[in-house]
This record gives sequence, structure tokens and C-alpha cells, in this order.
Amino acid sequence: MPADPKQPPQYTRYRAGRRLLPRKDEQELGGLGRSPRLPRSGRPGAAAVGAGRWDWRRWATPKRLVLSLLALACAWIALSLMLFLISSHFERTSPPGDVAGVLDPAGYPLTSANNILVLGSDRRQKNSKEPHAETTGPGRSDSIMLIRTGGGHAARLSIPRDTVVEIPGHGLQKINAAHAFGGPALSISVVKHWLGIPINHVVEVNFENFPQLVDSMGGVDYTGGCVVSRLDGGFSQGGYTLRLSPGTHHLNGKQALALARTRENLCAPSQTDFQRQEHQQALFNAMKSRVTSPSSFFRLPWIAWNAPPAIISDMSGPTLLGLFAALGVGGTPPTRVVKPSGTVSLPGGGEGLSVSEGERRAAAASFLAG
Repeated sequence: MPADPKQPPQYTRYRAGRRLLPRKDEQELGGLGRSPRLPRSGRPGAAAVGAGRWDWRRWATPKRLVLSLLALACAWIALSLMLFLISSHFERTSPPGDVAGVLDPAGYPLTSANNILVLGSDRRQKNSKEPHAETTGPGRSDSIMLIRTGGGHAARLSIPRDTVVEIPGHGLQKINAAHAFGGPALSISVVKHWLGIPINHVVEVNFENFPQLVDSMGGVDYTGGCVVSRLDGGFSQGGYTLRLSPGTHHLNGKQALALARTRENLCAPSQTDFQRQEHQQALFNAMKSRVTSPSSFFRLPWIAWNAPPAIISDMSGPTLLGLFAALGVGGTPPTRVVKPSGTVSLPGGGEGLSVSEGERRAAAASFLAG
């Protein structure tokens, strides 16, 4: 039956879901089927003053704010990763070409167990005034440490630099001399043969750029005993003098480098190479703690850019990222130091540390089981 023309037409109203931003026609007309809201002042036409404006207070819900912060954090991390890869490609120094021939193959460091030989050379700048300092050639390896990481593994093994081993072509020598005779390639070969374990990668500390890395972290906190050392002759001869009282100190890049290079602690002249290794390991742990601390999140791009120039490694940027990720996931295992059984005289004079066959095998087994 046709509708009565005298009756007003019937309408069905539908309400759509809330939009992130109002439509243009809704802004102009105040919404379909609704009259424009009058402002609190009651003045007609005042609502037109704010027409078309976005009210951020209605948009900024707690959920949207949290999602926005997460998006910014992800973008910040992505920027840091990109800077790390760019710096690894252009700023990282590669080791000599003969290194690749003595390394053993391995999977990606984050998912597979990798053995990394970490070396620190004692070579100084040519204008160094430090007594007994190496200024030419690759120099002796100041520190020798093995790190096992990836695939759920985490172990560290430190070898005293005065340990006496057989170096091909040079007879019985201190193990740190291998680096001076044949660079990192010979050091890798000697350590592999002496311990009977594979070595997949090598990392050398580039001390020239080491202070910039520490400074990009905002410095590091070091806790230890009294340290007084004069590097390159100390301040009086144009070098650097480090003075640390017992306790905790916040070190900048130059101070951290001086601590890592300290050979003779004038505050404790009786200290041996073992205490020196303890200083370096404590400094390494302090740097790791600094990088993984929440306060360093805002420094990530600067840390990412300065990390590759501070090392010399066969690993590319993506592989280094996997290594650092594995170190972060694996935690900080205790460092085992190969224990000498006594001393032995060297053919050319002087003495070194001897290590028994049993201690050598036990150290290698413990490292591989980590």
C-alpha cells in the first residue's frame, strides 16, 4: 500500500565506527544528521573557528602513545644497525691476506658455536718514548684471549703472554712472539696447534681508534686497585700518566687506553702479567656492561659508528653483528687463565712460563665444553 503523502518520510540512521581523523564533510557540517555543536560560550558561528582542526588530545590515547614510542625505538635501532654496517664496510681494517688460510670454517656466530682469537698488539706509535716499546712491525701480542660464543655456548680462555711454546721456524719462544714473527696468521696457527682446537675468526684491538669507542659510550666504570703508570714517558715527556686510587673510577677513552696498555704499575711493582690481564678483562667487562645498559640506548648510533674502526677482523659487518648479538645473549662467563707449572729457560736467554700437558688439555676441554 503506498505511503501516505501527508506523513513525513521515515529514515533509518546508521552509525559508522570511529575514525582516526574526521572526514572533511563531517568537519564542515558537524557530522551527517547532526547539528554543529555550539561552543560553551553559546555564540553561534564560533564553532566554525575550530572547524577542520585536528584535536591531538583526542588522538593521543595511551595505546597510540605506546605504539609511537615503540616505532621510534625501532627506527633508532635500525639507524644504529645501518650505521654499523656502513662503518664496517668503509672504516673497518682487514687483517693481512694470509689470515684466511689458517682460519677454520664456521656457521653464523649467533646460531653456531664460534671460537674467536682476540689479540692486542703492544706496537706503539713511532714517536713513542715508552721504554721497551715496539714501534715497528706487527709487535708482540700484548694479550691473548679465546672467546667461544654462539649457539648457546659461552666460554673464555686467557693465555699468559709469557707462556713458552714451539713456534715454527723460531724454536722455543714466548707465545706472544708469534705475532711479531708472523702477524696474526702465525699467532692463530700456534694457538691452534698448542691447544688442539679450531679457530674460526680473529679480532685485533686497534688501539689507535680505541679511545673514540670508549668516549662514544660516555666512558666506562672501572673498579680495581691502585694503578700508577707512565705511558710514552708520562706527561713530563709528552706521554700520558695514569693515576687511579683503589675503588671505582669513571674512565674516558684516554684513561681506558692507558689502563689497557699498562705494563709496569708503579703503585704495585711486584704485579705480574696475571694482574695485567685482570685489568684488561675488567675493562672489557665494563665496556660490555656499558653497551648493554639502558643509558646507552640514546648513544647507540655513535657506538655503532665507532665500534668497527676499533677492531681489525676478518669478519664482515653482518658477521660482526651476529658476534656481538651472541656475546650479549651469552652473558659474561668467568675467564679461565691457563695456569703455568713453573718456569723454563729460553735458548736466547731469559725465562718464560711452562705449562704442563695436563693443564693444557684440561683448559682446551673446558673451553670447548663452555
